[in-house]
Amino acid sequence: MISQQQEFELGQAWLRAYRSRISEYNDPQLYDYLEELLYQLAAHSELKDHRLSLVTINNPSMNAFAVPGGVIGVHTGLFRYAKTEHQIASVLAHELAHLSQRHFARRVEQQRKNATTTMAAMLASLVIAATVGGDAGMAAMTASQAHSMENAMRYSRQNEQEADRLGIQTIYAAGMDPKGVPAMFEQMLRATRYTGSKPPEFLLTHPLTENRVADAKNRVSQFPLKHYPDNIEYHLMRARALIAIEKNAAASLNRFNSELEGDSLNKDASRYGLVLAHLGLANFNDARENLNQLIASSPDRLTYLLADIEIDRREGKYISAIEKAQNLLRHNSKSYALRMMLAEVYLKANQFTESEKVLEELAQRYPDRPYVWFQLAEVSGLAGDIAGVHKARAQYFILNGVFDKAREQLGYARKLLVHDYQETAIIDQQLRDLADLQEKMENF
Repeated sequence: MISQQQEFELGQAWLRAYRSRISEYNDPQLYDYLEELLYQLAAHSELKDHRLSLVTINNPSMNAFAVPGGVIGVHTGLFRYAKTEHQIASVLAHELAHLSQRHFARRVEQQRKNATTTMAAMLASLVIAATVGGDAGMAAMTASQAHSMENAMRYSRQNEQEADRLGIQTIYAAGMDPKGVPAMFEQMLRATRYTGSKPPEFLLTHPLTENRVADAKNRVSQFPLKHYPDNIEYHLMRARALIAIEKNAAASLNRFNSELEGDSLNKDASRYGLVLAHLGLANFNDARENLNQLIASSPDRLTYLLADIEIDRREGKYISAIEKAQNLLRHNSKSYALRMMLAEVYLKANQFTESEKVLEELAQRYPDRPYVWFQLAEVSGLAGDIAGVHKARAQYFILNGVFDKAREQLGYARKLLVHDYQETAIIDQQLRDLADLQEKMENF
């Protein structure tokens, strides 16, 4: 069977190929939330290699997926169906269980032994399947390859039972409600009824039966009865996801107004959704009025304070926004979302050098996030740092699997820095690393 290091390299190759075909959804706040939840669960799972990569996609379908090598993908549509943090955590814990037990790797290895598929074919189908759906991924291959890969991608009943069992254990060990597992199953079954003959994408590779639901209920009934508080932060992020899916601020405004007047999973989250919808419509006074109510009840919640900074930024109150962000950084120095917000405010305030400094620090801390490198390239140009533009673009292209353009950008940077021996030495090493990476990709 392929080694864990090979699995990791496969996952990174998948990421580069995937990014070359589809845009990730770049919401730093949603990313922060999901990554923290993912690592909280991973710490209580059987996963030994915690080199995890999170991918978020703005897609209304109910889907999450795991790729060998520690890649977890989450569609924003999953938030539509998961009514609590415990429910969305059940999906992530389930995917972590598949990774920890190396279910996918074992099935692919069987296919390879039968000489019916290759690593390259597997990579190609994984990319297409995750991009536009499993059926299209299979259609892109020959009939024999498609049949083999369909078998490899669809988890067996035994795999699903094992992932259910371990997922429930992970949820409980992480201090979350194991009843979120059968509750999420029931949400999935309801979604199947609403979608007609074709089930949601998640269920194409994770077949769900009434027996699995009954088995999950039986398992969680064996845990001690306990009250598990609902995390409001989940509901706030759910509001962000719903707005991203709808892509229509007026429709979102109607949605959240209706929730406040009637049934709502969480009234504060519905009001937060109103704040975001008003921001989308440039109704700054209405946005601030609703936000002030939330801050009054929870003055230290970072999500609300970031919205306050965003309103200032949109209104052109850059000095106020910068002061607020800098003050928050004293107590939230590790917040990716806050630092990205500060960089954006500096950019809008035409303080390009300051914005570049913030993004350079983020690039050092999160070198595997293309969005940071993309923003850094844009800001470096405005700051007059042309060599910085090319270096940042090179890293962006590497992470997106566009190696020729990456090499070109490093060449441009080297010419500009020809008299800086330390910088040219770094670039030369990057060019060698890039050549090795490209060769490895070609030999997959």
